[in-house]
Amino acid sequence: MNARKTPCPSTAPRRASGFSMIVVLIILSVLSLMGVAVTQMTLLSERSTRYDRDWQIAWQAAEAALLDAEFDIRGPNTSGASRVAVFSPTSLLGFTDGCGTGTDRGLCLPALAGKPIWYTVNFLDGSANARTVEFGEFTGRTLDTGNGVRPARRPRYIIEVLPDLTPGGSATVQRNIYRVTAIGFGPREDTQAVLQMFFRKE
Repeated sequence: MNARKTPCPSTAPRRASGFSMIVVLIILSVLSLMGVAVTQMTLLSERSTRYDRDWQIAWQAAEAALLDAEFDIRGPNTSGASRVAVFSPTSLLGFTDGCGTGTDRGLCLPALAGKPIWYTVNFLDGSANARTVEFGEFTGRTLDTGNGVRPARRPRYIIEVLPDLTPGGSATVQRNIYRVTAIGFGPREDTQAVLQMFFRKE
C-alpha cells in the first residue's frame, strides 16, 4: 500500500509578511519625523518673517520720528515762535540737564560724564511730565498707530545740543549742532528700534 505524504506548510510567506510590516512601520516613522521637522521649519520661518516685519515697522517709525524732529528744529511748528527760537545756531537757551519738559520737552544738554543722555532718559514715558517728545507733538504731523500691522504707539525723540566742531567754522562764535535720538515701536511695544542723526541748522 502506498502511503500518501502530506506536504508541510511553508513558513516563507509568513516571514515575508512580518518583514513587510516592519519595513512599513519604519517608513511611517521616518515620514512622521520628516513631517514634524517640516512643520517646525515652517513655524520658525513664519516667526522669523513676522519678527522681520515687526522690526521693519519699528525702524520706519524711528525714521519718521527723526524726520519729525527735523521739522521741529526747522519750524514752523504748532507750539508757536518760542519753540523755533530755541533752535538758534548760537544759543543754548531752553536746553537743560536731563532734558526739559513743557515747551522745552526733549531738549537736552549732553551728559558731561557717565552714560549718554539717551541711555538715562525714559523713552517709554508718555505722561505729561515726559522728557521725550511724541511724534507730532510740536509739528502737528500725524502717524497711524494702533492694532494690526502698524506701530503700537507713536515714536518719540530727544534733541541734544552739541558744539559744532566742523573744520572751517568761526573761531569767535561757537555754533551748535543737534543730535537727535529717536525710538520707534513695532506692532508690539516690545519691538523697538533706536536711531540717531546729527542735524545742523543753517
